[in-house]
Amino acid sequence: MPTLKTGGRLKSAVCAGEIMVVSASDADVELTCGGVAMIDPNGAGEAGAEVHPEHAVGIAMGKRYITEDESLEVLCVKAGDGSLAVNGALMLQKDTKQLPKTD
Repeated sequence: MPTLKTGGRLKSAVCAGEIMVVSASDADVELTCGGVAMIDPNGAGEAGAEVHPEHAVGIAMGKRYITEDESLEVLCVKAGDGSLAVNGALMLQKDTKQLPKTD
C-alpha cells in the first residue's frame, strides 16, 4: 500500500466503513478494515469480501483511532462492522479530552 497522506480518504472493502487520515508518518503501512486492505473511495480496488471474525469489533462515526505508538491517526466518517488495523495490529479508539467547565 502506498504511503498514507493527511486528508486522504479510504473505504472498507468488506463493510460500510470509511475513514479520513488525520495524521500519518512517512512510513509505508498496510491499513485494513475487517481484516482486508482498505480501498480508494472512488472505486479503485476490489470490494465484496467478508469481515474476518477477529476484526469484527466495528468502527463508530466521529471517533478517532490511533496506532499504539500514535504514528497514525484516522477519523471514522462512516460507521462500519470491521475493525481498523495497521500491519496486523488493531488500532485503538482515541480518548476524548474533557472540556473545561464554563460556569
